[in-house]
Amino acid sequence: MTVMRFHCPFPIHLKLTKKKNRKRRFAPAGDSRSYVGVIVLSVWGLATETPALFRVKPRILIFTGVSEEMNNNGNKRAPTTATQRLKQDYLRIKKDPVPYICAEPLPSNILEWHYVVRGPEKTPYEGGYYHGKLIFPREFPFKPPSIYMITPNGRFKCNTRLCLSITDFHPDTWNPAWSVSTILTGLLSFMVEKGPTLGSIETSDYTKRQLSAQSLAFNLKDKVFCELFPDVVDEMKQKQKAQEELSARTQPLPLPDVVPDGDPQQAHYGLPALNGGPIQHGGPNPAPGLQQANRNHGLLGGALANLFVIVGFAAFAYTVKYVLRSIAQE
Repeated sequence: MTVMRFHCPFPIHLKLTKKKNRKRRFAPAGDSRSYVGVIVLSVWGLATETPALFRVKPRILIFTGVSEEMNNNGNKRAPTTATQRLKQDYLRIKKDPVPYICAEPLPSNILEWHYVVRGPEKTPYEGGYYHGKLIFPREFPFKPPSIYMITPNGRFKCNTRLCLSITDFHPDTWNPAWSVSTILTGLLSFMVEKGPTLGSIETSDYTKRQLSAQSLAFNLKDKVFCELFPDVVDEMKQKQKAQEELSARTQPLPLPDVVPDGDPQQAHYGLPALNGGPIQHGGPNPAPGLQQANRNHGLLGGALANLFVIVGFAAFAYTVKYVLRSIAQE
């Protein structure tokens, strides 16, 4: 006869029979959660609380399953229900992506997801990339997640819990059937609207467009963003490169105008100075003769304009005088 000692991490009670090679179900003492173990052996004897002493005839002792609260290293991890549900949602997102949105969980914690919203067309967010995160509770899907926005966007405060009907601010309206795709779709729908809520801010469309253009450089500085979304990072870098090439090819066009000599606030060829300095065209300054010709042309144009105004006023006065005389004669 062989005596084997089997140590469990929590007290258990087993109901054993003398029948061989049969699967048996058991639950932790004082715990309502089900826990399944499989014992494949020829058993007879008695099982007591941990540590349990089994008197067995030799064959095999196999115990499968781990605690929902602890893993082998004693670290906390996500409950089985939340883990399984989030895995299903992840596969569903990969198979049927949400428009304008991609999402990835942290490799070290499936309860924390990060997402990227691409600004929809014909909105102030067009061209922008908005990074945020979802924090799921251990009771998911029976409790809603928290939603945060990380990238400055002009619609929501950064790194602040958002009050939406799909977040933990409103557990009474939460539906356990809602998936991660449903949550992200609702977030995008509320983002393009203008309704106020806790965690939202009011800015002009011009500000939102400025933040949209700045979002690329902002996100590229985020280490987590770059690790989770390498494809998006490549897309953003290509877009930045295209914008730089386009701005380098664009040259300002000269406009004819009168340029007073020695005016530091006016650019060559009559272009006004921008940001306190004249626009440089890469060529030499206009010749003094050209500046004199421009000045003479401006003076002549001003004299002709004044002459036309005087002639027009005289014609108008003569017309009024003629009308009054005709009325008096009648």
